[in-house]
This record gives sequence, C-alpha cells and structure tokens, in this order.
Amino acid sequence: MSLLDRHVGFVHALRTAGLPVSPAEGLDAARALQVIDLAERESLRAAYAATLVKRPSHRPSFDTLFDLWFPASTTGLYGPRPEDGPDADGPDLETAAVPELRDRLAELLLGADGMNAFARAMVERFGRQPAGPGRQNWFSYSVLRALSPETLMARLLAEVLAGQERGGLAEKVARQRIGENTRRFEDAVSTDVRRRIAEDSGIERIARSAVRPPLEQLDFLRVTKADLSRLRREVQPLARRLAARLTVKHRLGRRGRLDFRRTVRASLSSGGVPLTTFNKPRRPHKPELVILCDTSDSVASFAHFTLLLTYALREQFTKVRAFGFVDTVDEITRFFVPGADVAEAMTRLAKEADMVRFGRTNYGNAFERFAERYGDAVGPKTSLLILGDARSNYQPPALETLKRLSKEARHAYWLNPEPVSQWDTGDSLATSYGGVVPMHECRNVVQLAAFIEELA
Repeated sequence: MSLLDRHVGFVHALRTAGLPVSPAEGLDAARALQVIDLAERESLRAAYAATLVKRPSHRPSFDTLFDLWFPASTTGLYGPRPEDGPDADGPDLETAAVPELRDRLAELLLGADGMNAFARAMVERFGRQPAGPGRQNWFSYSVLRALSPETLMARLLAEVLAGQERGGLAEKVARQRIGENTRRFEDAVSTDVRRRIAEDSGIERIARSAVRPPLEQLDFLRVTKADLSRLRREVQPLARRLAARLTVKHRLGRRGRLDFRRTVRASLSSGGVPLTTFNKPRRPHKPELVILCDTSDSVASFAHFTLLLTYALREQFTKVRAFGFVDTVDEITRFFVPGADVAEAMTRLAKEADMVRFGRTNYGNAFERFAERYGDAVGPKTSLLILGDARSNYQPPALETLKRLSKEARHAYWLNPEPVSQWDTGDSLATSYGGVVPMHECRNVVQLAAFIEELA
C-alpha cells in the first residue's frame, strides 16, 4: 500500500470514527509530510496529530487508528530498526523458557529499553491461536496469561527498595513507575495484536470495531461509569449555555422601568423637552427549572446523565426541582446534594424514592400524579424539561394533563434518547407527546449542544 493510499484511508477512518476532520485539514496533514523524516514513525504520528486532532479526548482514538494504518513493523514503510533485531540484552525470545522471559520482562518494567520489540516477539510466540485450516486468531489474553506481568510487582519492589522502609514515598514512586510500565507493555501487546488481525482481516474492518466513538458522540443509553466522570466536564459548559438560551428568550424585546431622573436631566439640554428617554437596566433573570425524568431500567444510563445535567443546572437557575418517575412520580431534588457522587445518588434514589407502584413505565399516570401532587411547581417563570423515551407500555397517555402543564410553563421541551427512526414503534407515543411538547432527539452530547443552539 502506497503512502498516499495510507493517508487517504487513515483520514477516512478518522471521520468514520467520529473525529471531525475537514478536507482542508487533510491537505494540511499531507503538506506536513513533506517537511518531516518519514522514516521517523513518531515524527509522522506527531505531524498527523498536530494537523488533525482538535481535542485531547480524541487522542486515544487517533492513536489506535494510527497504529493500524501506520504499524510499527519490521519491514515496510519505515525500514528495519535496531530495536526490531534480536534482543542483545536478553535471552533468545523464540526458545527461552517462560521464567527467563519473565526475568527479561522484569528488567523492561524497571526501565530497560526494548519493550516494543519484546511485546511483538511475545505476541508472535504466545498470541497465535489456530482457528481452522489455514486460519489463525491473535489474542492479547494468552500473552498476558503466559507472562503475568501484574504478579511481578512484589518482586520488583523488593529489588528497587533494597531494604528501604516500606510504605513511604519511595515505594509509592516505585509502584507508580512499575504500574505505568506494566500498562505500556499491555498496550504494546494490544497494539501488535490489532496490527496482526488487521493484516489478516483488513484494516477497515478492524478499525470499525477497535475504536469507540468520541465522548461527545457516545450514546447516552450505552455510557459506562467511567464515561460518566468524563461527561461531567462536558456537561458544565452546556448547562451554562442552556441557561443562557432560556434566559435570553425572556429578556429579548423587553426594557426596564423608566429612569425618571436621567430622563429629566437629559431634557435640560433641549429646553425641558424629553426628546430621549432612559430606562433602568433590568436585573439579570435566572429562570426556574423543573426536570421530569424517566428513571426506568430501559433508560437507566440516560437517567445517570440526567443527574449530571441536573447537578450542573443547579448553579445556573434560581430554583431547580427534579422529579423522577416510572409509573408514579416523586420529587428527587433532595438527592442532589452539591458534591455528592452520582453513583451514590442513583443508589439512594432507587432505594428511597417513591417512583414505582407496579414496575412498568406509565407516562400517563406519572403526569397525572405530578399534576395532582406537584402542579404548583410549574408556573409562568418555569422552564419544563422532560427527559425520557416516551414508551408507556400501551397505557393511556394523559395528553390533556400534559397540555395543561405545558401551557402553565414559560417553556416546555422534551429530550428523547432514542433515535427518531424508533419513535412510534411498539409502545412509543413520541409523535403524540411531541404534538404537545416539542420533542428533540438527544442521544449524545453533540445533539444536546445542537438542541441548545436551536433555542437561540
């Protein structure tokens, strides 16, 4: 494969993975290749990263795809390198016994050179598994199981500390360094396994399965606990923008009360005739917000994200009240203590909140109970935000109740985490509810940001 083909395929793979790469940026990357040494693989990586990567969160996906399209192989684009030859400082990697290989791995974890070459040799020796006539599979697990790098920690600490007191700063630093090198070795093994699978099955196929979407394009219904901590940083600026959009709708086209003193003073220059009037500046308006959230199991991950959004919105509104429901409704604002862990809040919410009678989602009953018990929460200063998939298990929808609530609110919006293509399928009442409260598809941070921009 020529360098041009690799460049075009790599840029296309980045776009397919969700990284925003424009045609102009692709050309910038091609120009950058003219001024670097193509034999230096890390220089090539840096040139592509500088021209194509916009956010730190995109870098892991970029590195994974770069390793697939520009692999660190012994022959090919970069030519042979000293590191790819026999391990002069260690045993014969093809024939040595496992204890000798673990001794060499221990040296590498302490900082010796040659980790990438060692990882490739270990994949060649332990990672291959037969899969039928003329076929083979490659696995990281079999390599790590054979060498067990995580079990070397105690031995390496004993060598590094050499009689020093345990539990102090020296041990902490040593643990951190050995842990980082262990992760480097595991990453090197995974990278080489992906390279070998790509050579056997095709780069494009492996690229589609090896890279997760960027955080801002990750489906709310599929986020993990680790993703939630990263989403917290994404939600804060979006909450500020959402509050600003809702505020500007209230503020535009209105002026403050007449400033009589300034108007009279200015009229003295025109013989007492008030040719120009002055108004007092209006106080900044921070609207009230009511969030009505479906917390059923079908949208549990979306409910976690809703909590993140609610935490962030509390700082932007004068009053935020949150209500959760399955087939009945309860106020859950009390669980949103500033600084509380989201996972703990969800655990407490599931145990203590009164949101379930029979266990099956019932939007109609939830809306009626909300109007009956908490109807005074919605008023002319209130923005009503409903979050859920509009799937009501074929129960009555209570559209009239929802109409009354939306009319009493200043604004009303509905964010649905399901794709539009799934609306009105099965027990979905998306179109019926969307006719009362404007409904927007909101499956990821990108769509949430687009919804906020549409409010302008």
